[in-house]
Amino acid sequence: MEPITDPRQPISLDHALASFTERWSPRIVTTVNDYDVRVAKVEGEHLWHAHDHTDEFFLVLDGELHIALREPAGERTVVLPRGSVFTVPRGIAHKPYARVPTEILVLEPSGTLTVGDRHDEVPAHVDATTGHALS
Repeated sequence: MEPITDPRQPISLDHALASFTERWSPRIVTTVNDYDVRVAKVEGEHLWHAHDHTDEFFLVLDGELHIALREPAGERTVVLPRGSVFTVPRGIAHKPYARVPTEILVLEPSGTLTVGDRHDEVPAHVDATTGHALS
């Protein structure tokens, strides 16, 4: 199947999100310099993990994303409603989860694993990937 993106044309995020159904399995919609712009459908829990060498940017396109954080001052959870952004600093353990079906956009360096450099055991519903091409 041909990719649905052409780098010379605008990319519809609605079209990109409609092209797959898997949860916690991001698709790369474009790249910006050495960064992937990924979209994902999420629901339920991801896993505790940390990215040692990069921050992780989240934008909630629809739904509501919760991100539990283990920071030096202790644990806390941030809640991101639709239209909200949040950046998890490099090295901070975090666990995203969504109580309702949620669509997100994530910005990370190309090749960054969704489960980070340090992580708990990867559950079957989480795709340990550097992102999939749209098709």
